[in-house]
Amino acid sequence: MNLQPLGDRLIVEVLDEEETTASGIVLPDTAKEKPQEGFTLAVGPGRILDNGKREQMDVKKGDKVLYAKYSGTEFKVEGEDLLIVGQKDILAVVED
Repeated sequence: MNLQPLGDRLIVEVLDEEETTASGIVLPDTAKEKPQEGFTLAVGPGRILDNGKREQMDVKKGDKVLYAKYSGTEFKVEGEDLLIVGQKDILAVVED
């Protein structure tokens, strides 16, 4: 797979959501929270500013990120759940 996002967009691999609660109750798909965490697979070059220069991206390939709950466009490639989001929708980079 070779996807290259444009502008200030990122491709994020969505992390799997929890299937059971801490007490062991299995959750159906309708009760699961939408995941808000993933790893960046590709990062665009940055948007072009009014002065003609490119905005520097704060996120790089391989970063674990938190993103806004209902942001981006979801799609599947080769069975993987992916998301395209703009840099403005990235809330934080998670550092372990």
